[in-house]
Amino acid sequence: MKKNRFLLVLAMLLAVGLFLAACGSSDDKEESTGNEGKDNGGEGTEEASSDFSVAMVTDVGGVDDKSFNQSAWEGIKAFGEKNGLEKGAGFDYAQSSQDADYLPNLNRLVQQDYSLIYGIGYKLAEALGDVAKQNPDTNFAIVDSVVEGDNVASITFKEHQGSFLAGVAAAMKTKSNKIGFVGGEESDLIKKFEVGFRAGVQSVNPDIEVQVQYAESFADATKGKAIASNMYDKGVDVIYHASGATGNGVFAEAKDIKNNDPDAEVWVIGVDRDQYEEGQIGDQNVTLTSMLKRVDVAVQDVAQKAKDGEFPGGEVVEYGIQEDGVGVARTNEEAFTEEIATAVDEWKQKILDGDVEVPATEDELKTYLDSL
Repeated sequence: MKKNRFLLVLAMLLAVGLFLAACGSSDDKEESTGNEGKDNGGEGTEEASSDFSVAMVTDVGGVDDKSFNQSAWEGIKAFGEKNGLEKGAGFDYAQSSQDADYLPNLNRLVQQDYSLIYGIGYKLAEALGDVAKQNPDTNFAIVDSVVEGDNVASITFKEHQGSFLAGVAAAMKTKSNKIGFVGGEESDLIKKFEVGFRAGVQSVNPDIEVQVQYAESFADATKGKAIASNMYDKGVDVIYHASGATGNGVFAEAKDIKNNDPDAEVWVIGVDRDQYEEGQIGDQNVTLTSMLKRVDVAVQDVAQKAKDGEFPGGEVVEYGIQEDGVGVARTNEEAFTEEIATAVDEWKQKILDGDVEVPATEDELKTYLDSL
């Protein structure tokens, strides 16, 4: 009897022990799983953040065109440095020397698993659109064009607004009442630069003559120099270029003239980024101002949104005066006088207030000029 009672007590003790062990094992397992989940989640978030990468494909002007491509690259570099990314892995670019390079360059960056890939310039629109359709899990952005697709953000600017202000500055500066415009390849985009500029010039003085010529290239400095030489010879004293690397020739011609005659009144208005340094010759500078098209700001903005999980896919993101996306540089304080600055500010305010609707096409320009 005692033996049976002893065995019963022993069995009960063993059962209680097994129950407690099971509970302890279950609690330990749940606690471990919970902690592992949190740790993995933390590491996963950090990894996803550090894995973000961005790259761009240039147009034929090259990454060091001192204008459009260079501005975009400076923006991507600034984004990369801000977010602790390394060139060649976290951010990079692919250089295009001809139109045929666009497609292979875009595909190469896709193969390298970049999270966001930019096409810099409207000429890449067709190639980027094709590659974006084939790679729906990669985000793309096109600058200066609109490409449809849920994985494509289209970045555009109100270049005509910034060019209008450049035109005001040119009209205030000219002494010959002859001003020039040098475009790269004629297109709806570059016409916005030309039309806005002409509107700004003639808003100040309708009697000023504006000579217009297109180089039909964004990468021909020799052609740019020849056009500028012809314009300056005909009495033009201020030239605004919207021609990428072709504009380097415009600067070269103005500096040659200035070098031969330090008292010569010849000026260049740069484009896209502040081109003050391009106009430096000795202790003088031929850069009156530059129409700032903040491509650098735009690419940083869209890249940050993409990194934060807020990529504006399928949207058109436009930057104008209101968004500080366009404007004019005031670096050359000696040339860009207070009188010019005051006039530019007054016209800028008229645009912001809606009193002036800057034209962007030839038809709009005709209507605008008729209303002056």
